[in-house]
Amino acid sequence: MRNILYIVAVILIISWAIGFVGYSAGGIIHVLLVIAIIAIILQVIQGKKV
Repeated sequence: MRNILYIVAVILIISWAIGFVGYSAGGIIHVLLVIAIIAIILQVIQGKKV
């Protein structure tokens, strides 16, 4: 499950970067960035418990 969260976070960060450069997706890109950051934080928290 942690690997899936990491992959989703990386994909969302890449999508945000592409959208930030292209300005085509508007505010949705920033929502994706927030979701990616939350996924990374969850992975870090879950990684420390193991």
